[in-house]
Amino acid sequence: MALSRQVRRSLSALASREAASPLCYEWCVVGAGPAGIATVGLLLDSSVPPSALLWIDPSFSVGDFGTRWRFVSSNTNVGLFLRFYQRCRSFGFPFESFNNNTRRYAIEDLPEKQTCSLDVAAEPLRDVTHTLRQKVHSVVGEVSQLREKDAKWECLLSSSVIEASSFLANNVVLATGAVPRSLPFHQAYPLIDEIPIATALNPSALVASVSADDTIAIFGSSHSAIILIRTLLEQSSAKKVINFYREPLKENLHGKLPDRLVRVLSDDTSTAEHLPCCTKVIYATGFERRELPKGIVGLPSSYTYNAHCGVIAPGLFGCGIGYPEQKADR
Repeated sequence: MALSRQVRRSLSALASREAASPLCYEWCVVGAGPAGIATVGLLLDSSVPPSALLWIDPSFSVGDFGTRWRFVSSNTNVGLFLRFYQRCRSFGFPFESFNNNTRRYAIEDLPEKQTCSLDVAAEPLRDVTHTLRQKVHSVVGEVSQLREKDAKWECLLSSSVIEASSFLANNVVLATGAVPRSLPFHQAYPLIDEIPIATALNPSALVASVSADDTIAIFGSSHSAIILIRTLLEQSSAKKVINFYREPLKENLHGKLPDRLVRVLSDDTSTAEHLPCCTKVIYATGFERRELPKGIVGLPSSYTYNAHCGVIAPGLFGCGIGYPEQKADR
């Protein structure tokens, strides 16, 4: 009798521990932007069972690509986007609508060599996301921290619409994107206001942020910088635009430079000379990896990764804009 009670207590304790243990998956993909979508699709195409795949994202809205940057003109042509949609069998592109007719997207009617807004490119990916979420286990939530546990990776969630606060996976792929890189140059001049790049890349919001008395400083020579210069010169009443650059523009501004545009090779001397003349500043200086709020236990915040295959640590990988692949120039 005593033995029976002891067995029951042991079984009860075991069941309690099992109930409290995080669910375990073979693969966990963190992030649902284009890189996360591609990763889930490729894993399914590689015969990973859908039940073994966990997908976590705060909103499943195609990441910043489909939300924050949706007004931005792409630097990728339409043809490449179309090939991306067709890359994975599990995407099921082209999709069928509710009346069993193939749905057609705006991007399919554009010339393949033309570019488009990211919102147009994101439209099919919203349906891809819906398709993939019906196949795998998806969780709406934010991963705040990763840590090793029993030779696996534990994903701890800071917010989730379900009760589970953590999950285990043998392999984790971080497709968490990147955040705009800012600079401190304007902080020495209290009268200069920074226009956040997320605001600046929304043309209507940028134009509304500028008056006829403003001289706008733009740091950078990237695709984003070109978009900003063109928007300010063509759509705003800004008095002057000063572009601080450290390398030639990655795209041409056709024809003679407008009188309202001044381009300055950026160094300490030229910045000190020209920046005080400005009333607003925009930093189009690229992106840096978006970190998990509480990081990866055991790795410094400046951790590195293998730029050829994405390996961060055993069983931990990075992909997408936050972990760009290194390729030799041809």
